[in-house]
Amino acid sequence: MAKRKAVSIKDVARESGSSLTTVSLVLNKRDRRISEATRDRVLQTVQRLGYRPSRLAQGLQSQRTYFLAILVPQLRHAFADAYFGEIISAIHDHARSAGYKVLLEVADEDFLGTRQHLELFDRHFVDGILCLGVTNRDDYLSDFERHDTEQAARPRPVIIVNNYLPGHRFNFVRCDYHEAGRMACEYLLELGHRAIALIHGAAEVQTTHDFRAGIEEALARAGLKLTPQRIEDGFYTEEGGAEAAAKLLKRDRAITAIIAGNDKMAIGAISNLKESGLRVPADVSVVGCDDMHQAAFCDPPLTTIHTPIYEMGERACDRLLDLIEGKVASVEETHPVTMCVRKSASAPRTE
Repeated sequence: MAKRKAVSIKDVARESGSSLTTVSLVLNKRDRRISEATRDRVLQTVQRLGYRPSRLAQGLQSQRTYFLAILVPQLRHAFADAYFGEIISAIHDHARSAGYKVLLEVADEDFLGTRQHLELFDRHFVDGILCLGVTNRDDYLSDFERHDTEQAARPRPVIIVNNYLPGHRFNFVRCDYHEAGRMACEYLLELGHRAIALIHGAAEVQTTHDFRAGIEEALARAGLKLTPQRIEDGFYTEEGGAEAAAKLLKRDRAITAIIAGNDKMAIGAISNLKESGLRVPADVSVVGCDDMHQAAFCDPPLTTIHTPIYEMGERACDRLLDLIEGKVASVEETHPVTMCVRKSASAPRTE
């Protein structure tokens, strides 16, 4: 039996009545200037002929691997974390729709110590990297800082996702956590709260400082201050939020509202307050940040700041592809946030 000849891109071009260039643009999703009718005709021909483009051939032709890497921090169960999971899902979905595969790497001591973050580029494993969970202590990022002449000679497209490092030239896509802090605090002030406490996340994360700065700005406008006894670290975890709430109320029973730097800490705080016999929000109101899926299902449902985590992951991936394709030289984007009112915050208790 004669072996069936593989369908080639030339066959698709001939059968669809299009040029090789047009077919190539459609297959590589770079067909913005091609009419919808032509695009549909090419795709229908591809399906009818059963054409399967060779990723190796595409890569050799474009000098690309069609792989992206996601670097996550060395955290316990990082891949199971709801926050990281949301961003990773968004990146994966968008990358796949653009014809890319995704590698997941943990930026632990061994990975960074052996310079594997550079090998991903230098050995042509990936075309770009998205860095999650970045802190001010991540010295390896200096290898990716933008230097115009060096970038032009040997580009290494990298984007920091949902954080940034002031004073450095890194590409980033992030949410506006200064506005998030200000918005959360102003909402509580409008309800009548004056004794407001903060459970913040890791101090080495820049957005932690932005969130606190937004709260302090709102308090200052109201003639108030965020005193040291009303600040506690919750380490971005439920357990940390619970312990922080206990410490805050032990130090200052006058506190009527708590703002947490993420929903996990807020949910932990609610749990501790209820175990201590306090009512939420009748005795203490709680406001979170991020609006993760579980926020709507805790008891009471959490009032929080909605940060578009999934959409931001998609946007970061899309902008990374723009860097890879040379459409932009740099990316510095800050995305707006919104208030999500549920039932964990109300007017303060009256004595």
